[in-house]
Amino acid sequence: MKTKSEIIGELALTVGVEKKQAAEMLETLVGMAYREAANGFVIPGLGKLVKVERAARTGRNPATGATIQIPAKTVLKFKIAKAAKDAILS
Repeated sequence: MKTKSEIIGELALTVGVEKKQAAEMLETLVGMAYREAANGFVIPGLGKLVKVERAARTGRNPATGATIQIPAKTVLKFKIAKAAKDAILS
């Protein structure tokens, strides 16, 4: 797994810009993802960040076996694009 510095370095080298500019591009992309996640933020060829509502459900406490009620909540999911799945899994 690459660190943030390694990602910035590779991005700068590949695109042909300074590391400072590459860091700004990465931060801008992350900021856009945060702002647009509620509407579904897509990175073409990689995937989509979506906000999903989970329904309330019944579960079990693994320590005691007691039945508990798990409340509804909103979560973020990243759905991998088909092109990314094909490239990584084949």
